[in-house]
Amino acid sequence: MDNKKGGVLFLSLQRFSTIYKRDGSTAPYQREKILAAINKAADATQHTIPSSQLSQILEDVELDLINQDIHTPSIEKIQDEIEHALMLNKYFDIAKAYILYRQKHAEHRSTKEKHASPRKKEEEARINIVHSDGTPSFYDRVVLKQYIEDLTRDLDPHEFSVESLLTHTETNLFSGITSIQILDTLMLAATGLIEYDPSYEIIASRILLKKIYKETFTTKIASSNLKENYMQSFKSLVNIGFTHELFNQEMHVFDIDTLATALKPEYDNLLKYTGIKTLHDRYFLKHNKRCIEAPQHFWMRVAMGLSYKEKNPNERAIEFYELISQLYYIPSTPTLFHSGLARPQLSSCYITTISDDLHTIFKCIGDNAQMAKWSGGIGNDWTPIRATGTHIKSTNVESQGIIPFLKIANDTTLAINRSGKRRGATCAYLETWHLDIEDFLDLKRNTGDERRRTHDMNTANWVPDLFMKRVKEKATWTLFSPNETGDLHELYGQAFEDRYHYYESQAQQGLLKNHRTIEAEKLWKKMLTRLFETGHPWITFKDPCNIRSPQDHQGVIHSSNLCTEITLNTSDKETAVCNLGSINLSRHVEPSGINQYRLQQTIKTAMRMLDNVIDINFYPTQEAHNSNQKHRPVGLGIMGVQDMLFTLGIPFESEACVELMDTTMEFISYHALLSSSELAKERGSYESYEGSKWSKGILPLDTLTLLEQERKQKIPIPKTKRLDWQKARDHIKAYGMRNSNTMAIAPTATISNISGCFPCIEPAYKNIYVKSNMSGEFTVINTFLVRDLKSRGLWSKAMLDKIKYFDGNIKDIQEIPQEFRTLYKEAFEIDPVKLIRLTAVRGKWIDQSQSHNIFLKGASGKVISETYLAAWEMGLKTTYYLRSLAASQIEKTSLNAQEFGYTQKRQYSLSQHASKNTNGTPTDDTPAPTKYHTENTVFSSAEASSTEAPLAQLHASDDISEDSLLSADIHQSESPTQETQADSVITSACSIMDPDCEVCQ
Repeated sequence: MDNKKGGVLFLSLQRFSTIYKRDGSTAPYQREKILAAINKAADATQHTIPSSQLSQILEDVELDLINQDIHTPSIEKIQDEIEHALMLNKYFDIAKAYILYRQKHAEHRSTKEKHASPRKKEEEARINIVHSDGTPSFYDRVVLKQYIEDLTRDLDPHEFSVESLLTHTETNLFSGITSIQILDTLMLAATGLIEYDPSYEIIASRILLKKIYKETFTTKIASSNLKENYMQSFKSLVNIGFTHELFNQEMHVFDIDTLATALKPEYDNLLKYTGIKTLHDRYFLKHNKRCIEAPQHFWMRVAMGLSYKEKNPNERAIEFYELISQLYYIPSTPTLFHSGLARPQLSSCYITTISDDLHTIFKCIGDNAQMAKWSGGIGNDWTPIRATGTHIKSTNVESQGIIPFLKIANDTTLAINRSGKRRGATCAYLETWHLDIEDFLDLKRNTGDERRRTHDMNTANWVPDLFMKRVKEKATWTLFSPNETGDLHELYGQAFEDRYHYYESQAQQGLLKNHRTIEAEKLWKKMLTRLFETGHPWITFKDPCNIRSPQDHQGVIHSSNLCTEITLNTSDKETAVCNLGSINLSRHVEPSGINQYRLQQTIKTAMRMLDNVIDINFYPTQEAHNSNQKHRPVGLGIMGVQDMLFTLGIPFESEACVELMDTTMEFISYHALLSSSELAKERGSYESYEGSKWSKGILPLDTLTLLEQERKQKIPIPKTKRLDWQKARDHIKAYGMRNSNTMAIAPTATISNISGCFPCIEPAYKNIYVKSNMSGEFTVINTFLVRDLKSRGLWSKAMLDKIKYFDGNIKDIQEIPQEFRTLYKEAFEIDPVKLIRLTAVRGKWIDQSQSHNIFLKGASGKVISETYLAAWEMGLKTTYYLRSLAASQIEKTSLNAQEFGYTQKRQYSLSQHASKNTNGTPTDDTPAPTKYHTENTVFSSAEASSTEAPLAQLHASDDISEDSLLSADIHQSESPTQETQADSVITSACSIMDPDCEVCQ
């Protein structure tokens, strides 16, 4: 044994002075007894372990226990490690004998227990607890019960059971458990019971808060002095922040006593368990591996980081704190991560255009790494890169096109993971006329040459209007290489069409070297098939983004961003930057309607916070700094739309919802524009204001008419307005705008978790689902549904089991009133064209775009095509993921098999049965076909679904594509299952299947 090992063994012997016996009591740690047991096992096999090897085995056992941070091991744990060590050292026969030895002694103990007196049994069953100071005691049920009762005094005792909490906790207790572990076990027991009543989530959140207080506060915790605890520990936080250079030194301008006094501990109760857990695990500041922020510290630190350049920083910090700590508005994830810190990279999105030059390509890939390092989501425009097979003059060889460079960009993204805090995330955009477009469509496939696949990066099509017209006309489409037709990328609308026609004629005359003509509809089918298979490339529309852009005088929008909500100009000299945050509509709605005064105040303060980001921000590249200072774009968004509708009892598919979306977004747009203009009055207009649409009196609503004029067809969206827009126009005319762009609706994946609301503009994905995080799995159920079922006396364990049986879909549960079944439709039950219409109605008020996921049930090619054609014809600028219904289901092992059966029946059959009367005729709740009319088409979602036409059969005269995927229905024979596919999507961007994903917000 060398000295090093001897030293470690000495430490281990000192550490294991005691062990836990099976009855929970402690006893001295004796190596001799362990060695004797191993030798007995060896004797039983007539083998001998050399003494030096025996000592080494035991040393390995002790080192393994040390590495597991076990201070006082139990007998069972030591024996487990001995079995493992014997196996590793290939003493298989001895290990087997040792297992039998343990089994024999276990049987002997069991026999003794059967004959033991009741008192003896009770004593041996007692659980030993180790407190934080190391002192032992026995578990006392009365003490834990009292703890739960103190925690829940203000809750309705009929909505939860103390006894259930105790029982579920006790099943997971063990001797040697620490007092902290008991609280963890209680918290997990509460999360496991959330499906029965939302009160259990309140209990879980309170336990977690107490844990955070204990870790964070510098004084002993007591409910009577929680405010004092908060104030003192806030001062300690600020001291640590400045002393260890965690904080930006410019924050010395604040009066810390004033800010400490402004903290409101009661606001902690606004956070749900998931929100607190998310904040603690990923957002709260850590120092020496210890969390040094509790929720109100965190909100105040973010507020300070956004206000230290204000004239009255203390007043503004308190104003910002009051807004975000009450969850009225939440800044995006990078702002929450870095606000107030030494390197305040607060921006969400970076968008670049990559020139056809090797030096620039690799500079942009390096820039991607810097932007990803600081939590920025990235959109790259790759269209200018010449296509495969084109000539490179300097080296006299043929180009390999964009795919090899995209592979490098993909691997760069993969390499940046912020130590697990936030994954690097990038989206590559390519315009649909690029000669490499078909290879680009295949980048996310799971077959083919892996050197030409980018599984860790998103992709998106940048689609001109002319291509969509060619698809509808069943015309041909010509692909070009940008080294011959590069100006196409700088044109849009009629100018693009004229130039495209010119290049087609040039190609026909043999004046262009690199081009290819295909059927537009065939390419469209392939685009949609790949989208269905892999979720990529997304469909985004070039012309609406540019025609409606307020900054058209500054150049062309070449792409969107990571999540398709940002539409800003880029060039080789400017990297577009956008700063995001979202209004939580669930906090602005009351049963009587939206609190417009509160909403107006939120918008005003939020716009000021967003504008402050631009001047405070740390920019990873000079091109980003130049662009953001010049144009000052921001993206004020919304979340909690579904919460608002549930509160008001308005179904997503109703006309009342269309009206509400229209009026709400008009109100937000009006006050966002007015607030930006008021900031311009105070601080001055942005540098490139002159020549913008704003300077010409053209507002977002007006640009819808411009799109109609350019397309020469009507956008089927009403242009109704209700507010006095002349006031806003006059103010903008007099003072200008502080920000070139003001609104964008991002996915809000993580900040909606923090806020405890449904994400952005999404309908409820499921009424019940399993949520997984680092603490385990627990079932989450729609609390609004539970509330309404309780109001009718319908909530019970039996009802929960039925909802579980149908995987959260309540349309076939006849006991539930029809009004609830309509209100609580899940995303896949809602007509996707109706959701597109809602986005189009909102979009007329927005100067950027929206992250719009498309939900489709089934695999009908006809429905997919018609849905995306509807998105284009309604004037949408961008779409995001195509979500097909996943195969996963809620766990059902707790259901009564006699009542529900032993296997899951096909829901299709059940719904068919449930939607018919005894005579076979449909009931009133059978969904009626919904039609969407334009000048040229009539789409019927119900008809399309029943037809289930594949993409290869969009028209009866079509030949079947050579692509094997275009069969009777779209399927995934070469792809992972939909369940696996959903997981692969999660790795690259925020996903409904992964509510914890924070790639975008």
